[in-house]
Amino acid sequence: MNAPSMKPPSMFQQIGGEVPLRRLVNAFYDIVETHPDGEPVHKLHQEGFGVAHLREAQFEFLCGFLGGPRYYAERMGHSNLRQMHAHVAIGQAEVVSWLRCMVHAIEATDIPTDVGVRLMQHFTRAAEALKNRDH
Repeated sequence: MNAPSMKPPSMFQQIGGEVPLRRLVNAFYDIVETHPDGEPVHKLHQEGFGVAHLREAQFEFLCGFLGGPRYYAERMGHSNLRQMHAHVAIGQAEVVSWLRCMVHAIEATDIPTDVGVRLMQHFTRAAEALKNRDH
């Protein structure tokens, strides 16, 4: 008989669940609002709903994106990242800004380095897929 296959822990589980994820999202948006690396992303958010709204939306989305509860999809009926960002002009500067801010946020939280590296791999693929303009 074969032993039951053990499913590896999700990224959500690896970072420790909702509490560390909320700390990460809050650190990220604190950095977006105050750090020079966040200027391109902060500018985009000022044109939209603002950062306060996005803190909760990103937390909800990342829970599901990382393999935890699907709060965003339950509330919005989908969790299609490209659809969510279709109205936003995203070029290389915005992608780099977002990723740099997330690196700073991971470093500012207690997420283990090896988990942070894997987390950034997920975020980098997603951010690069959202580019919808050349500059």
